[in-house]
Amino acid sequence: MTSAPPDGPARFRHILSATAGNTTIGDVAGVRVGVLVVAYNAERTLAGVLDRLPPTFRATVEHVLVCDDASNDATHEIGLAYQATGSLPLTLVRHPRNLGYGGNQKSGYRWAIENGLDVVVLLHGDGQYAPEVIEDLVAPLVDASADAVFGSRMMSKGAARSGGMPLYKFLGNRTLSTAQNALTGLRLTEWHSGYRAYRVDCLSEIPFESYSDGFDFDTEIILGLHEAGKSIVEVPIPTYYGDEICYVNGVSYAKDVLIDVAKFRLGRIGFGHGEGFDQDAYELKMSPHSSHGILLSWLGEKQPTRVLDIGCSDGRFGGLVREQGHHVVGVDLVKHEGVGGRLDEFVEADLNVGLPPETGDGFAVIVAADVLEHTIEPAALLNDMIGRLAPGGSILVSVPNFAHWYPRARVLAGRFDYDQRGLLDRGHVRFFTRRSLERLIADRGLRIERRSVVGSPVEVLDVASRSVVGRASRAAGRVDRFATRVWPTLFGYQFLYELRPN
Repeated sequence: MTSAPPDGPARFRHILSATAGNTTIGDVAGVRVGVLVVAYNAERTLAGVLDRLPPTFRATVEHVLVCDDASNDATHEIGLAYQATGSLPLTLVRHPRNLGYGGNQKSGYRWAIENGLDVVVLLHGDGQYAPEVIEDLVAPLVDASADAVFGSRMMSKGAARSGGMPLYKFLGNRTLSTAQNALTGLRLTEWHSGYRAYRVDCLSEIPFESYSDGFDFDTEIILGLHEAGKSIVEVPIPTYYGDEICYVNGVSYAKDVLIDVAKFRLGRIGFGHGEGFDQDAYELKMSPHSSHGILLSWLGEKQPTRVLDIGCSDGRFGGLVREQGHHVVGVDLVKHEGVGGRLDEFVEADLNVGLPPETGDGFAVIVAADVLEHTIEPAALLNDMIGRLAPGGSILVSVPNFAHWYPRARVLAGRFDYDQRGLLDRGHVRFFTRRSLERLIADRGLRIERRSVVGSPVEVLDVASRSVVGRASRAAGRVDRFATRVWPTLFGYQFLYELRPN
């Protein structure tokens, strides 16, 4: 049996120890805390791990679930014997077949959701992570200062190596974590700790059931939390390496987690299905080479005036237009949080039935950034916009290019499908090429004052400007912009126009 690592800080422990012996966490802070112990072939360590839970925590924890993932040894029997002692509110589950590391966690998180817990802590049955500091992971969740808390072995300089982490694992951990931070924009000291605690309501808001059943589940759940805008806090934990058996294939694991973060980043650009990485509000693209950047520059050339922002989303783009001195009225199907404070006026309406009368008219500029492709009858919406213009007013539009190489390649390969965002956004009901779009413009009696084309939003990759990823993304952006100038109908990602009625 493994020996216990030294105690870590216990800033939560004093809250519990000051209460009566039969007081629960729910009595102290209205929070029900459970522990998920994932176990596989842990007959030598399981009882010791449970024994090492601090007495204050043992007296207050709501429930402990031990998930035996079809072990080949006596893990199940050891768990039953421990359950019989009655020293913990413990339930033992033995899976009839091995679900994998990720699959085992999924079953435990379903249990936490179904039983109405508020917080669930992931603890490994092999003794690699110190139960003595479990309260330090729970504390930020109890006081609502975080949605997820990760124990990190890398926060204290030198602690990982002095705790016995092999050099090759230390170097691999740091290298992978650096690459994952660069690709995602996160700043975690460690991506690969299995000692974690979550608010259960946050778990219920991310599609963890769709994640991997393997060891890269831990990476995918970080990506899900990040995309959902959840707050992640790290706390230092002691490092302990004993004689436990490692079941992780390091090379395969490294490949899987790098693929996960690369798919995440490509999904943010709009390449690949990106399932689970959706956001209700569309992402503001602030590069001067992006559609939003160019539209803002066009608006910045105009004297302060009345602007109608159609499909304004969360109002972040309109807010920047307002900062230029314009009076901005926004229209969208959903009123996103904060939109009212960013715009001068907001009207909630379905654009498929036309612009509502509440928006008014006499606008000097109407902006329809990535809107026409979302409407069933774009011609009717254009007519509506023309009717709301002041004399001499203009319409600014941006539309994705269906003839871009990516949709072409998907169709040619017989793999056409909708993506979570981007050129094949599943919200698109109309597709345009430059020719079909300009035909629509001419048919509505509009003339083109100026046009532009932007390449793929590679700047989304540039999340760490001094990193290899940042330098590579800028180089890729330069190549893409050159290709867009040479062959705009193939490499152009979006077409932009300023239009006026004839």
